[in-house]
Amino acid sequence: MTGFDPIGLEVRWDRLAAATDEAASTMLRTAFSTIIRESNDYTVVLMDAHGRTMAESRAGIPGFAALMSSLTALVLERFPAAEWRDGDCVITNDPWIATGHLPDIAMITPVFHRGTLVGYAGTAAHSPDIGGTPSMGSADLLSEGILIPPLRLFREGRVEQGVKDFLLANVRLAGQVWGDLEAQSAAHAVCRRRAQEFLDDFGEPDFERFAAEVHAVTDAAMRAAVRELPDGVYRAGVDADGIEGHPTHIECAVTVDGDRIGIDYTGSSAQVPFSTNSTLNYTRAYSVYPLKILLDPATRTNWGSYQAIGVTAPVGTIVNPTFPAPVVARHLTGHLLSCAIYRALAPVLPGSVIADSGGAPALRVRFAGVDDAGRPFSQMLFANAGMGASRDKDGLSTTAFPTNSGSGSIEALEVASPLRFVRKEFRAGSGGRGRRRGGLGQDVEVHNPTRRPVQLVLLGDRERHPALGLAGGEPGATAQAVLDSGERVPLKSISQLAPGASVVISFPGGGGFGAPEDREPDLILADELGGYTPGESA
Repeated sequence: MTGFDPIGLEVRWDRLAAATDEAASTMLRTAFSTIIRESNDYTVVLMDAHGRTMAESRAGIPGFAALMSSLTALVLERFPAAEWRDGDCVITNDPWIATGHLPDIAMITPVFHRGTLVGYAGTAAHSPDIGGTPSMGSADLLSEGILIPPLRLFREGRVEQGVKDFLLANVRLAGQVWGDLEAQSAAHAVCRRRAQEFLDDFGEPDFERFAAEVHAVTDAAMRAAVRELPDGVYRAGVDADGIEGHPTHIECAVTVDGDRIGIDYTGSSAQVPFSTNSTLNYTRAYSVYPLKILLDPATRTNWGSYQAIGVTAPVGTIVNPTFPAPVVARHLTGHLLSCAIYRALAPVLPGSVIADSGGAPALRVRFAGVDDAGRPFSQMLFANAGMGASRDKDGLSTTAFPTNSGSGSIEALEVASPLRFVRKEFRAGSGGRGRRRGGLGQDVEVHNPTRRPVQLVLLGDRERHPALGLAGGEPGATAQAVLDSGERVPLKSISQLAPGASVVISFPGGGGFGAPEDREPDLILADELGGYTPGESA
């Protein structure tokens, strides 16, 4: 410890966290795409001079924040600290460095104070377009879009025009892509300004003392939580649809040893020639985040929160694929890891874990085409499924987990595209029965009112493997997509939504917890009156 009193430390920490929240708000208000401003698919962090997160925005994707330190460490190998200048900016979307697939563009900028490099600001955000040709049969990464190795986008505040021109020449929605990158840059400007004010106001030359303190606090909190668990090895397996002929299997061993906890995925499926592969950095992020909120939900997160947790996976598996494996739908594997970890720890933490969530993995739907005026559009539907129930509470309905992306405004999607959303409602009966009921999924009906076909891209799972319950709880309903003609659309497919046609996307429910016959009569009645049971309108 470096001498801060607890109240003084909290004041400083809260102020720096508020700076990342302010920066996130700036990015949301200036972003061009609905993916950022409506669906919260981003993160903002402030890091010390070693690239270790000190404060992380409290909105956005917490899994992204969990990997920003390792991302920055790799960027600094390419661009050592001595080479940075005030106003520089480096971007990358390399899935083995950044957030696991090409659409997410990470940005790192330095923070200088009185001529000295004292830290870095970092963001990652899902771009509305990254080029490439969507294909369910992609055999490698290069067909999924443009790969950006760590490159300077700005040098001393000036745009590297060649990098900008090259990037925008390879995407279809250049205006939105550049607008979102400028929104990220605006967030970085807020972080730099607030970080400099922080050091001036508290009379600190740099962040070394503060960072050491907050990292010690978060590390100690996580280690104390791990020590509460009995030592041992706890195992679980999770199965998912995967792709035709290659179902996904996640094998998970959680080892508790004193104040350290390790997660090993030996025995998981081999990598596949399909986009469901999850790079190790994404696998690590979606392993440490579920553990953080399970074991130490109250302490703010930063680099120190993750030091007691180790994650390993054999090379060449679906959770640690080798380049150039396709990865655009890596969430269809990475989101499953929370289910495996919670199932493994259920025997020792029965009152803390939740049953499988319908949104683990999330179902993503992309609509793209040209409206009747000849204007191209591309919109991603971020809608949520039901969460798994816990021992003491019903699962939350239509709530994202383990990601934190929001559904966003349907009205905003309709403004930004010619699509019409006919209905968006709870899916009655979709939550798994139990003493505590799984959260409900939802039905979303989308209509194409144009005279042109609209491309419909579905990236989902749980068509055959529902979210399972715990302790006798029943599984939730599976997912499906059905055209108004009655034809079912596979959840991993690219098809056309004909002019005048509609599609109903049914998001799955969460698993139940405990035996259904133990549910209290008043809660059963409330379910019936609320329309949560089959045969009633919700």
